[in-house]
Amino acid sequence: MASEKLLQDRVVLVTGASGAIGSSIARLAADHGARVLVNDLGGSQAGEGADSSAAQQVADEISAAGGTAAANTGSVADPDDAAAMVQQAIDTWGRIDVVVNNAGVLRDKIFHRMELEDWDIVERVNLAGTFYVSRAAAPHFKAQESGCFIHMSSTSGLIGNYAQVNYGASKMGVAGLSKCIALDMSRFGVRSNAIAPFAFTRMVATIPETEDNRDRMEKMRRMKPEKIAPFCVSLMTDQAKDVTGQIFGIRRNEIFLFSQPRPIRSVHDGEGWTVEGCLERAIPTLRPSFHELERSPDVFTWDPV
Repeated sequence: MASEKLLQDRVVLVTGASGAIGSSIARLAADHGARVLVNDLGGSQAGEGADSSAAQQVADEISAAGGTAAANTGSVADPDDAAAMVQQAIDTWGRIDVVVNNAGVLRDKIFHRMELEDWDIVERVNLAGTFYVSRAAAPHFKAQESGCFIHMSSTSGLIGNYAQVNYGASKMGVAGLSKCIALDMSRFGVRSNAIAPFAFTRMVATIPETEDNRDRMEKMRRMKPEKIAPFCVSLMTDQAKDVTGQIFGIRRNEIFLFSQPRPIRSVHDGEGWTVEGCLERAIPTLRPSFHELERSPDVFTWDPV
């Protein structure tokens, strides 16, 4: 157990907490004195099936290490389950202080072959599930005038990746959700931040290895999921109570602060634009500032540090 209890008696809910990133966050939070509700449906990385033992195993491991934890096997994609897991934390320990929206599913498929089911389940878990759990906790955070949301986004949305229209859209949505929660809840002392984690997890391992992505997958294998936890736990502490509305990235020993969309160039026509004017002047003027059609590996070109 950590010698300094930065989260002593705080109550932390971590969704998807039987996976590599979620379990690392749950364990480290408990190590710093938090009482942790370990949520996990126990389904596959594609969102299929359930295993009630997954969450219990992590909770038992935390307890065996001297921490305090309980298990929850609800689905974040079910608003009733989301409300129930927040209520379980309150019923068990009297309050809730932190929500880590880590649960997610992945169904990669090139866009023109993507089925409606592939879209629906990814949006339901990754985006709607983040909303459901956050919304359930919000009134309690408001009443106690404190609280911390940490949401898992992804460079698949912030930058882009092949065959991840569903995943990228949901994770970009999470970044927007986090920012707007930060704005709405700031008056109550509640903070909300998003993190894009780089780590080799069970979910990443489902991505087929091809000639095109072999080097990228090899880099991913060197990015251990436990590297994500320290920064996440730091955001839960009182020392970070002024940190809100930000998007961070964590890649091995690197921590990034991401930019957020802002205007970078403008043109105007005092007489009003015509289609011809747009083609002749607006687009040519703006074109030098266009973003390249980049993917996450095109931006993060150096090896993990």
